[in-house]
Amino acid sequence: MADSGKAFDLKLFKRLLAFASAYRLIFYFVGFAAIAMAALSAVRPYILKLAIDKSIAGKEGDQLLFFVLLMAGVLLSEVLFQRAFIFYANWLGQHVVKDIRVKLFKLMTSFKMQYFDKSAVGRLTTRAVSDLETISAIFSQGLFMIISDLLKMIVIAGVMLLLSWKLALIVFLILPVILVATRLFQRAMKTAFEEVRLQVSNLNSFVQERITGMKILQIFNRENTEFREFEKINAKHKKAWVKTVWYNSIFFPIAEMSSSVAIGLVVWYGGLNAEGGLVTLGIITAFIDYSQMLFRPLRQIADKFNTLQMGMVAANRVFEILDTRSHIEDKGEFTLENAKGSIDFDAVHFGYIPDETVIKGISFSVSPGETVAIVGATGAGKSTIINLLNRFYEIDSGVISIDDKSIKDYKLASLRSQIAIVLQDVFLFADTILNNITLNNPTISEAEVKAAAIAIGVDKFIETLPGGYHYNVKERGAMLSSGQRQLIAFLRAYVSKPSILILDEATSSVDSYSEELIQTATEKITKGRTSIVIAHRLATIKKADKIIVMEAGKIMEMGTHKELLKKENGHYRNLYEVQFMTEEAM
Repeated sequence: MADSGKAFDLKLFKRLLAFASAYRLIFYFVGFAAIAMAALSAVRPYILKLAIDKSIAGKEGDQLLFFVLLMAGVLLSEVLFQRAFIFYANWLGQHVVKDIRVKLFKLMTSFKMQYFDKSAVGRLTTRAVSDLETISAIFSQGLFMIISDLLKMIVIAGVMLLLSWKLALIVFLILPVILVATRLFQRAMKTAFEEVRLQVSNLNSFVQERITGMKILQIFNRENTEFREFEKINAKHKKAWVKTVWYNSIFFPIAEMSSSVAIGLVVWYGGLNAEGGLVTLGIITAFIDYSQMLFRPLRQIADKFNTLQMGMVAANRVFEILDTRSHIEDKGEFTLENAKGSIDFDAVHFGYIPDETVIKGISFSVSPGETVAIVGATGAGKSTIINLLNRFYEIDSGVISIDDKSIKDYKLASLRSQIAIVLQDVFLFADTILNNITLNNPTISEAEVKAAAIAIGVDKFIETLPGGYHYNVKERGAMLSSGQRQLIAFLRAYVSKPSILILDEATSSVDSYSEELIQTATEKITKGRTSIVIAHRLATIKKADKIIVMEAGKIMEMGTHKELLKKENGHYRNLYEVQFMTEEAM
């Protein structure tokens, strides 16, 4: 990616232009408008020079109206070209950003879970939203504006040399001061803007996490502590911005002073040579305009270069994500449809972190239509099995098979379409119950959802809500109880018609009424399909066809509830007795 030590990363800039290449005609038109504006801007002072020398100084009043009308025509043309230039430069910037954002979001949805384990949500949100808006300014306020200003400077410099090379040299003598100041300013601003983007990302991450975890902050009275931490981060953000203001406050006065000195020298030298007829009043007036028009773009280029630099810093951060190679390799040749549901784990090893194995060579089989429960202490590796079966993470060694084929041989979308999961922590979007169930899948109708709700016995509670299936549950389902959220998750899994169902302790932390509904739903939803139940409460899995007992990433025992209870000092029997005694004590 971009080297932060470079003043301008040409390779990164070319990648941005590649996105603009899809809109070549607009790109070329904006360039043409920039050329036209440069030419017209040089014409205005020249018309003023002619009007002064021929009409005013020469007392030819008849020609003055002609020059006024000619000036009006040039100004009107400038206005039209400038309008087109501004509109289409912004249009191009927004379309480029739209294309990058679509590509970025699509890529992020294909990343492994490991990437999200290590990346702050606020940071990714900053990249996908505010950083991309900053990139749009490269086209709308940076690139084309700089090109337009440079063209104006070249045209104006040429006209000045034609009118009076001596006056032109006087003006040009001041240019090196501006150029050196601009170069130093640009380097300083690049570093400053990198710091600004870093602090914006830190601020977004901090605020997002604290708002999400607001309940925890208030439960543990952490408001004041977190406020003090926020003040520190906010102060760093302010300091980074103040640094950019400091550089601006130095550069722009230097630029203004240099422009004033150049105009003063032109008037002084022109006045001394006016009597000899070498310099006319019209030329002096034109040079005053030309000097301002020559130095103004320099000041504006520096300002727009700030925008360009800030956009490039943002682009660098966005392309870091675009260049990330963290997605699951989807090289499967087979489509998994109407799976029988047989599952095989054969000597599977896996670790979230290299050299720290979580799953240690486990092997087990699940027959089609069988219900298998996996139990064990926290950290035993139960939930990891869910992640591996869905290919959220890639195993280190061994083979996981469904219907006698490795899951890597199936197309990823088809694999996951055959597996439905009801997690312990149910996530609902800020949308209607219907959309949370169908996840906006157009192939699932509202009538199907209602029929499914009746089938598993969850329709009554939905109908009691205002709007029924069109009730908005708000962010993360805050308007529903934990039990109601679980029921919605069951219905979501049921309407997807999976061949394999995974339940991650669906009855934990719910009231007795919801638990009864969930138990009924569980019996209906698991009937006739392969099911894996991750259980903490052993009383809920007595009817399982097979129970797998795990500890520290290994399978310690396997069998039915009755078979495992018969083993003296067995792991399952010990777990059951401890839990039974705890429940009796309660």
